[in-house]
Amino acid sequence: MSELSFRFGTVGAPKSNPKKPGGSVGAVMHMPSLGLSTIELGWVRSVRVGEKTCANIKAAGEEHDVSISIHAPYFINLNADDEEWPKSRKRLMDAAHFGNLAGATDIIFHPGSYFGNPPEDVLPIAIERLQVCIDELRSADNPVILRPETMGKSAMLGSLDDTLKMSVAIDGVEPCLDFPHLFARTGDGSMNSYDDWVVALNAYADALGVESLQRLHIHMSGIEYTPKGEKEHLPIEESELNFEAILQALKDLKCAGRILCESPILEEDAILIKKKWQEISGEG
Repeated sequence: MSELSFRFGTVGAPKSNPKKPGGSVGAVMHMPSLGLSTIELGWVRSVRVGEKTCANIKAAGEEHDVSISIHAPYFINLNADDEEWPKSRKRLMDAAHFGNLAGATDIIFHPGSYFGNPPEDVLPIAIERLQVCIDELRSADNPVILRPETMGKSAMLGSLDDTLKMSVAIDGVEPCLDFPHLFARTGDGSMNSYDDWVVALNAYADALGVESLQRLHIHMSGIEYTPKGEKEHLPIEESELNFEAILQALKDLKCAGRILCESPILEEDAILIKKKWQEISGEG
């Protein structure tokens, strides 16, 4: 790993990704030329990749020192009804299986919807289903971490508390901390100060241990919101989100891991985040 506490990269292929070799392999190979060292491959519609391509992705990551994670298909819902759950489960497990073959260490996914039910009724269902998934992966010697993402709408399963409770209950599950989503989820922009982010990170450490702050998987971008929460991602400098306060909190709590940019201007903002981190942390 580089001398920085965090690896920086993009969710999905950079906009400047060359046509040859192109695709996921090309994206992995391209990251170092941008000064970036991690990528979250976006398998968000479906998992359509073969074992040979996975082997090539893994080899590219190892050769170029780029850590790899996978964003599983959007259409996963831990609270789906009994008819729909097997389809959601297959999407998650396919991402985990082929992601592991591609050298990914972490599988990020959207945990689903409350469907109007209180979190305390939904979480036991989600935890039971996730536990079965982890048990099956470990039986297959698949070591990936499943990371439920903190979600940007209050109607969605995926508050910080939700993801922490899933992670406490199951070894092999840890949150994907999407800070813009946490900011938007309030619907009023009220979670946006340094103190707010310190409280969130301390809650994370209290739930999963201080050492868990060394392996954070973070999403960052600008974001637009409505009273219902997230509306769309924005370039960082076009958003109210005080991302510098987030970085300061990460520094002060001695955090490390990966920061992946989901901005519409992917690598531009990934590079901006990295430079701002270097300014704030004094690293690199």
